[in-house]
Amino acid sequence: MDLTLVVMEGDETGQELLGQALRVLAPDVTGVDLRLAFHDLSLPARRATRNGVVDEAARALMRHRFGIKAATITPEGADDVGSPNAILRAATGGTVIVRTGRRLPGVNPVGAVHAPISVVRMAVDDAYGAREWRTGEGMGEVAHREERITRRVCRAVAEFSFLQAARMRATVIGGPKWTVSPVYEGMLKEELDAAGGRHPDIPYRPTLIDALYAVLVGHSGDALVVPSLNRDGDLLSDMVLQLFGTVAGAESLLLAFDESFSPSVVMAEAPHGTAPTLAGKDVANPLAMILAGAAVLGHMPGTDPANASRAIYEGALEAIADGVRTPDLGGDASTTSFTDEVIRRVRSKLDVWDSLGDTVTVGA
Repeated sequence: MDLTLVVMEGDETGQELLGQALRVLAPDVTGVDLRLAFHDLSLPARRATRNGVVDEAARALMRHRFGIKAATITPEGADDVGSPNAILRAATGGTVIVRTGRRLPGVNPVGAVHAPISVVRMAVDDAYGAREWRTGEGMGEVAHREERITRRVCRAVAEFSFLQAARMRATVIGGPKWTVSPVYEGMLKEELDAAGGRHPDIPYRPTLIDALYAVLVGHSGDALVVPSLNRDGDLLSDMVLQLFGTVAGAESLLLAFDESFSPSVVMAEAPHGTAPTLAGKDVANPLAMILAGAAVLGHMPGTDPANASRAIYEGALEAIADGVRTPDLGGDASTTSFTDEVIRRVRSKLDVWDSLGDTVTVGA
């Protein structure tokens, strides 16, 4: 099977950590014959081509379906090249962002949170990109915003939330403030209810967004999947990742869907930025980028990618449990030595599973 991974290079520490993730994804480590298609999305390349390189990467994603992206710099100037992520979302039809917080061994979470929590949010529509304007003057001035959501995006969020819950053996919990906004926010609630009917074996607890925050802060039970509007999900993602004490153990996925709402494009990245102060020091934590690689493998067809995905998740988290940690997690491992340890463990796991004639499928 020809599996091509679109590799989108980035800036500063983001590019360095991408290199570490690619070491883990190498065929001689995972046993997966990945072909890598490189696209330079560094700020100089984007400026030199006026985002032509981003457009090329988007076309490659549409063609090959799977990608991994390094952190990139988004310049502030209105006349500059802007956000490559926004361009990739628009060009590929990416409508859902998934971020999963999980406990790292030895890292104290907030409260009693234990099991993984995935936030499945709209990647488009809602408050972001809405038309804004003002009328009137002085104390009579009024600010307006014209927001919108679409049935198709609501269905994508709802359907994928239940599919994610099946993968994680989790409960789907949450929803918008449908009691206050039955027409606008109620559209997502309608799609969640309908998805619950299509997936009766998945536990489903509709919960208003304000009550949900209280539930998450005090949660100590099983895994959760939280579907949300765009802005709600942006806020929830930041909070959920910090509930686990660090953003290091999370990856971020952008997904586009075909007409049957199966993922047609999966792009993985780390949720953190380029960390310019850490560039060139070999001390940055590569875990999130390594897990991004594991996540995209988990969406590829076939047993070998699924096995490799699970081996990477387990190998990385077991390394941390055994005290192999970068300085941000209280250890003394370098970026490179931590990756070396993950590679050693992945190879060992896959070798053992092969000798046992065993196969596994990726979970959360």
